[in-house]
Amino acid sequence: MRIWVDADACPNAIKPILIKASERCEVECIFVANVAIALPNSKWVSRKVVPSGFDEADRFIEESVAKDDLVITSDIPLASDCIDRGALVLTSKGEPYTKDNIKQKLGMRDFMDQMRSSGFDTGGSAPFGDRDKAAFANALDRILARRVQA
Repeated sequence: MRIWVDADACPNAIKPILIKASERCEVECIFVANVAIALPNSKWVSRKVVPSGFDEADRFIEESVAKDDLVITSDIPLASDCIDRGALVLTSKGEPYTKDNIKQKLGMRDFMDQMRSSGFDTGGSAPFGDRDKAAFANALDRILARRVQA
């Protein structure tokens, strides 16, 4: 298993959680972004800087992810593509995207895009807080614990 992080949109608050978990469980964690991200020296943590451009990080992750890898992203189309390749997907707020819920998430995303393009103010997502950070840490621990038990 590798952990792929869509680092362009990853909240800074979960980066230390990912780094500690990666080192503790000896799982490679790759932060993918179109800018260099400061990371500690670790044999388990690395960065991949992709060219600037729309969805370049997403494209790299999608092409690189393998069955049973874990992808950290809140990008629903990327999540769907990774699930199709057999990967596990977790949002930065600790919500798993699965074969069972991804079609509904895609449908809602498309509906909200239509609403926004029609001029409706749909608001935005709630700010990332301590509860989200804890939910992410707990969900990540559960996934990594299952990996160790397998």
